[in-house]
Amino acid sequence: MQEEIFGPILPVFACDTTDDAIAYINGNDRPLALYWFGKDNAARDAVLARTVSGGVTVNDCLFHFVQANQPMGGVGASGIGAYHGEWGFRTLSKMKPVFYRSPLNRLADLYPPYGSKIARLIKLLRFMS
Repeated sequence: MQEEIFGPILPVFACDTTDDAIAYINGNDRPLALYWFGKDNAARDAVLARTVSGGVTVNDCLFHFVQANQPMGGVGASGIGAYHGEWGFRTLSKMKPVFYRSPLNRLADLYPPYGSKIARLIKLLRFMS
């Protein structure tokens, strides 16, 4: 249990109390996935509210990964980002914003490339100095 397991093994840790489980989770690297098994909704909600993990599946395992309408990804040492559908597109893409200045913007005369009016003004200012 020193590294993440990407195989057909599901480690199970038994804890005496919900607080012990929360302390164990928070005392280690953030998990890629968290699986909650139980009927105690208050304990489940406490674990979900007081821990940080990648995807969560309640009373099952692995199914958070195949939900097309939910992002999948880790936090911290488990990775960064969210994958699946639009989330994966946004995570793996780089937006390229492009701004076009309006030709009607007269402030454009103050920026290169300078037009003939600005060239004449610069020539006049040099002559005056």
